[in-house]
Amino acid sequence: MSTQYASIYTQIERIESLLPDNPTLAQIFRQCFVNTLETTIELLDDGSAFVITGDIPAMWLRDSTAQVRPYVRFAAEDADVQRLIRGLIQRQAFYINIDPYANAFNKTSNGEGHQDDRTDNSPWLWERKYELDSLCYPVQLCHTYLQMTGDATIFDNTLHAAFSRILDVIEREQRHDTLSSYYFERTNCPPSDTLPNGGKGAPTNWTGMSWSGFRPSDDSCQYGYLVPANMFAVVILGYLATFAADHFHDSNMAARALRLRGEIDAGIQAYGLVDHPRFGRIYAYEVDGFGGSNLMDDANVPSLLAIPELGYRTADDPIYKATRAFVLSNENPYHYSGKFAKGIGSPHTPNGYIWPISLVMQALTSTDRTEQEALLQMLMNTTAGTNYMHESFDPDDPAQFSRSWFAWANSLFSELIIRMFDPKVS
Repeated sequence: MSTQYASIYTQIERIESLLPDNPTLAQIFRQCFVNTLETTIELLDDGSAFVITGDIPAMWLRDSTAQVRPYVRFAAEDADVQRLIRGLIQRQAFYINIDPYANAFNKTSNGEGHQDDRTDNSPWLWERKYELDSLCYPVQLCHTYLQMTGDATIFDNTLHAAFSRILDVIEREQRHDTLSSYYFERTNCPPSDTLPNGGKGAPTNWTGMSWSGFRPSDDSCQYGYLVPANMFAVVILGYLATFAADHFHDSNMAARALRLRGEIDAGIQAYGLVDHPRFGRIYAYEVDGFGGSNLMDDANVPSLLAIPELGYRTADDPIYKATRAFVLSNENPYHYSGKFAKGIGSPHTPNGYIWPISLVMQALTSTDRTEQEALLQMLMNTTAGTNYMHESFDPDDPAQFSRSWFAWANSLFSELIIRMFDPKVS
């Protein structure tokens, strides 16, 4: 057993001991659980941690958080894990202070990535697609880390400045069309990789919600108010208000976060709900404030399927249950079925391909053990013999898949296994 990150390898041995009759599942867990740890993390001399997403040599604010999330529970007992999580929090704050509109960053100011995009670019940025969820994930990581360790020393001036920038952007983007200077255009690309209207996106009306140019898939939003991302913002603004009051003693920041939280939540309830002829009252995926709505769900998180996992509503909430029924039906244009699996895909990947992330999220948000076990079997049957999760796969031929090295999916799968099988956790 490795002497570094000993708690991680102890957890692997524990899960293997709990699965004596399922060596295949135990092997998939072993490979997936250490994938982020052994292949994507670089601890830097300044104490920070750079975490690539997998086969792309850049760090996403969203992906890096999701990749380490299964490890955070060990930070209190394992100094190596604590060093990693603290280092990632430090690095994320550093990047947000460089540019809170960017979704992905380079390790150094090396000019790699999409430098030809028409936007306010920088050699630090791999990509500058503004995604509201990119500002939510680092706050979630701070919350989870504090819960697990009680270590408040992360709340330094750099993090305070990053939180201020997060609030600035979320507030400004409530009035994107009139107050925001953000724009983004990419040439010679699919329409989903750029924004229309001179890079400003389709027009929106005031709702109280905050605008997002792109989805967590990095695809452009059809309508500017991405409802699940705004739900995530409601949750993390509550965390941020607590941090401001309890750790920064900044009453203005706390009040500002709570005001934004209330305005966004009111906007979701006023504009984000629609009446579906089959499922009744459900949440839309996107709206524009003019009456336009996009009824779908995407595999990437935050999603409508993930509402309980985000902490916005519980799994037994009636509107969530109706929304879940919709997104897991053929009424969702990105819900697919095949010989080996059925689940949610994304316009980001080939038509008909299902994402393991969506299958894992369906299981994590399910209250039915039978449903969870069926989803687990689907996941086991669709690794194409690699024992890894992929970005997406053909449900009729899982040997056809995208991205063989996608650490977010591996980490999320590991989280599911720990919650399902470790009685100390579940």
